[in-house]
Amino acid sequence: MEMGTFARTIFQRTYAMNGTETWEEMANRVVKNVMADVGVDMRMSLAKDIRQAIIDRKFIPAGRYLYSAGRPYHQCCNCLLMRAHDSREGWSEVVGKACKALMTGAGVGVVYSDVRHEGAFIRKTGGVASGPIPLMQMVNEAGRGIRQGGSRRSAIWAGLHWNHPDCVEFIQMKNWSPEVRALKEKDYNFPAPMDGTNVSVILDDAFFKAYNDEKHKDNTLARTVYWTTVRQMLKTAEPGFSIDVGPNKGENLRNACTEVTSKDDSDICNLGSINMARIESLEEMERVVELGTMFLLAGTVYSDVPYAKVDQIRTKNRRLGLGLMGLHEWLLKKGKRYEPDAELEKYLQAYAKSTEIAAKWANEWELSAPVKTRAIAPTGTIGIVAETTTGIEPIFCVAYKRRYLKGNVVHYQYVVDPTAQKLIEAGVSPDSIEDAYVLAESVERRVAFQAWVQQFVDHSISSTINLPAWGSEVNNAKTVDEFGN
Repeated sequence: MEMGTFARTIFQRTYAMNGTETWEEMANRVVKNVMADVGVDMRMSLAKDIRQAIIDRKFIPAGRYLYSAGRPYHQCCNCLLMRAHDSREGWSEVVGKACKALMTGAGVGVVYSDVRHEGAFIRKTGGVASGPIPLMQMVNEAGRGIRQGGSRRSAIWAGLHWNHPDCVEFIQMKNWSPEVRALKEKDYNFPAPMDGTNVSVILDDAFFKAYNDEKHKDNTLARTVYWTTVRQMLKTAEPGFSIDVGPNKGENLRNACTEVTSKDDSDICNLGSINMARIESLEEMERVVELGTMFLLAGTVYSDVPYAKVDQIRTKNRRLGLGLMGLHEWLLKKGKRYEPDAELEKYLQAYAKSTEIAAKWANEWELSAPVKTRAIAPTGTIGIVAETTTGIEPIFCVAYKRRYLKGNVVHYQYVVDPTAQKLIEAGVSPDSIEDAYVLAESVERRVAFQAWVQQFVDHSISSTINLPAWGSEVNNAKTVDEFGN
């Protein structure tokens, strides 16, 4: 299918080498360079199949691959997962690592829970600690000044455990004054505190024990943190909750979009997505899962890294983030609602076979086997290039206003959603197309669907649940209890 004008413009502006490369030329460049490091050249059928899957937009590697493969410095993986340590060296180290990551094209996610609270006594100097929030702000400002990889806005995430003494302040730190909000609305580039960082409160087993046990000494704290966060997220969309329980306990480090998790400081995510909207059969799904898994595995060998420790952790874990996009378009084309589905389950079971595929080819190529292989990223820009719905998200809106960075200035453009347009042209009634606005009033269905898909994903899912504006009939002070329960 020929690429539409908007998708082609985004591709040429963001990923095409020198702004002139065609999509087919890009596919050749990326596959040739990435697969060569595991001994696969372009004369081999495997390389040809991967190249064709990319040309057909049935599998698309993450944007860092599209942009970086074949360049002298090719950091093709995405975000660094880091932990801030409570020392002078720890502070300088996390800022330095963040700068290295951002400059080479990686986003950063940092957990700050080990940093002592504001006002804590510092024995050696006799002073008092600043707490973790100023350190978060330092990393945020590094992101403001660094264009990620020299070409895009920096992506940053910050996490703090629920029982950290500074957590309530953390929850409310984006409560900008009316004056700052007015300046921000007038000029999107106006610097506001932490405006370049997504933030999450980390909830672990201890939280759920405390929240549900009225006799637990931290019961009041747990409930205060929970309800303060719920009210804040309904008003401002942040913070989110980062859940750290069960078989993945301890994996509270996350990438900037939070779909990849780890226990290990300096781990890195490695992403690519299957476009389900273009998959025509279960057999094709199985083949594209194999091709995408093999490509990402080769990428763990090919990609440069910002500093040496990243390579050590990558070699140990070799995490892959094979994801999905176009899932809602797949449902809509088949006349299905945004909810669990028996036919879809068969495709997701094929997707889950990436674990055994990765182990097989890791053995073939004499690599360590990946500890996990599946994560569903937001696929924002590559979703536009693929001309489909992003991640597991529903269609956002039939038409919308989109911001993008050009140079140092944020610009706007009005976009008609290409997926909605294709469906309408194919005879689908516009009234039957559920989008984020329709589902905003059915939050339970959004959450239930994501929970169902999660059972086929061994990392996590990045998904934004859109809600009506604060103060509206279904999102206001009276609905907080209902939403939180």
